[in-house]
Amino acid sequence: MTDKPNFLPERLALLADLNAAQYLTDGLLSGKEDVPAIALNKTTERLPHDGESRAELDPVRALVEDAMYRFRDDRPTAADGWLAPRLHAALRLTRREAADRRFWNYLALGVAPDYVVWRHLASKSEDAPPKVAARRFRGPAYTQAFARLWWAAELFRDGPDYRPVVTMCANQDMLNTALRVDVMDHRPTALATVRLMERGIVRTGREVNALVSAINASAATLMYDVVAPDAARDGKPLREWIEAAESAPAVPRRDLPIGPYEEKAPEQSVDVLVDHFAELFAGVPVRGRPDADEGTGGEV
Repeated sequence: MTDKPNFLPERLALLADLNAAQYLTDGLLSGKEDVPAIALNKTTERLPHDGESRAELDPVRALVEDAMYRFRDDRPTAADGWLAPRLHAALRLTRREAADRRFWNYLALGVAPDYVVWRHLASKSEDAPPKVAARRFRGPAYTQAFARLWWAAELFRDGPDYRPVVTMCANQDMLNTALRVDVMDHRPTALATVRLMERGIVRTGREVNALVSAINASAATLMYDVVAPDAARDGKPLREWIEAAESAPAVPRRDLPIGPYEEKAPEQSVDVLVDHFAELFAGVPVRGRPDADEGTGGEV
């Protein structure tokens, strides 16, 4: 099985797509080879915030090692809800920084290729040997192993509260589907979706996929930010949270970390959308649901 890199520098770095591509060998993707760490680190670029403590590599490496140990006897998917908020709190990135694919390429190949293999090694069929999709190492934000966790935490946290993130990540269909639709950038929408999961209105993967599709389709005619306005976003709490990284303790393992002290989404806006989405979902056909074949339009 792919092992921990045999060379880890002190700082995180950037790894361009073209440089990352040369390390995505069949041996690595099948979990049989290690990444040549020394050679890889010769092709990296320094982070713009290289001199800050949030660029230290060891805290991130420690987190992924703890995740693999903690969930060693469980399904690897169970690690997502634990790691997503803690990775977000450890890195303390701006959205602009998080949009740089080179950062996530380096985390996957230079810091924790063993985690990516442990988490995403899977067989497409009973006859096929297990393999990691290359996009888990170098891919879009909604599939790349670490970017998807960071963006899940960013979009579904409620100000400093990461609890909705844990709920969201507990359902793989939610994690895989919600990050693909732009409407989840509206906080009341994201939080209302989580509320339906918490209340047991939406449970299965099929139901989640049907709900997200209905929400996204409805957004074409109903402007959610008008009927359910979010609080005005103030960049100061995020800046202060990032600056506080210089003196912040290690990310807690047992309790959830605390995110930026941004104002939470208005409760009234979330409630409005919970009611609207519940009504939408009641009319959506879901394969396997008792009302699915009662003329509601086919399967989802």
